[in-house]
Parts: sequence; C-alpha cells; structure tokens
Amino acid sequence: MKNTLVGQMALVASLAWTIAACTDSNDGLKPQAHDANVYQQIMHTNMAQMNAMKMTGDADHDFAMMMSMHHQGAIDMANQELKNGTDQTIKAMAQTITTSQTKEKAQLAQFLIGHQATASTAGQSFDMMAMQVMEKMMKAQDTRFLTGTSDVDFSSLMIDHHQSALEMAQLELTYGKVDSMRQMAQMIIDEQKTEISQFQDWLIKNKPY
Repeated sequence: MKNTLVGQMALVASLAWTIAACTDSNDGLKPQAHDANVYQQIMHTNMAQMNAMKMTGDADHDFAMMMSMHHQGAIDMANQELKNGTDQTIKAMAQTITTSQTKEKAQLAQFLIGHQATASTAGQSFDMMAMQVMEKMMKAQDTRFLTGTSDVDFSSLMIDHHQSALEMAQLELTYGKVDSMRQMAQMIIDEQKTEISQFQDWLIKNKPY
C-alpha cells in the first residue's frame, strides 16, 4: 500500500511539472486580435473596395480591374513592412513587391483605358469564380495566427494574398482572350509561386510558434 501511495504521488508530481512546463512554454504565444492587426486592416479595406467594383462581364477587363486593386493591397502591405519590419530578407521582398506590382498596375491601367468591355458568359463565369477566390483568401487570413510582429504577420498574410492572385490569374488563362492580359496572368503566376515559396521557407526558420 505504501509503495502504491508513493507511486501515485510521484505520478501526480510528474503531471504537475508537465502542465507547468507547457504553460510556461506558451506564455510568449499570445496572438494579436485580428481587428487590431494593421495588415488585416489593410486587407479588409482592400476587400471592401473590390466588393464595390462594378463588374462588366468581360473576363479580361474585370481581371485587369480586380488585379489592379489586388496589387494595391499588396503594395500597401509591403509599404507597411518597409516602415515597421526589421528582417532584411523580408524587407527586401517587400521592396520587390512594391516595385514590380507598381509597374504592373500601370500596365493594367493602360490596358483598361484602351479596352472596351464586352460582356459574355465566360466573363460572367470569371467574375463569379474570382469573387469566390477573394472570399477564400479572406477566410484563410482570418484563421491565421497573428503575432503583432511585422515580419511574421506580413509573410504569413502575403502567402494567402499571393495565392489568391495566382488563382485569379489562372482564371484569366481559362476565360480571358486578350493576349496581353493572358501574358500578364502567366507572369503573375510565375512571380507569386516563387515568392510564396520564399515566404514559406523564411517562416519555417523564423516563426515564433
């Protein structure tokens, strides 16, 4: 009986130590409220602007409009990282995003000026599926663990943002007809795939959780 009691006491002590250790190890993992996160605020504003767009039913035209606005969200997030980030690798990626997507926005704007939108069944399918892509992105971002650390949160949320751009560009390849926009879509796919991989590699090495 005595040995049994001693064994039970040892087990209780062991469990207590394990619980305490787990509690201590989680003390630093306090997520930031999503509404308080500056990158989430940027994305919610950007999504509201995209939802307010009047679609034309022309896949190429609407791709250019949506991607231009989508790029603006990425630029705003990248500028925030350049302002508050501390990791030089991620800040360099933010600068690359700002430079490349500002240039692409100008090309998209030039296309829109000279393009007359013509509605079609294919274009309407593009519009419906593109908005589904945007909603998927917001759901993904709303489930992210946000730390309040600029480099980590920017990288995490930019993965979701890039994935939605990639999927929208794939829709343009499916439904679009204008060569310049299809070429732009393919370029975006190639860029976003590379950068998603770079962000993932950095997070694997540097995330605090």
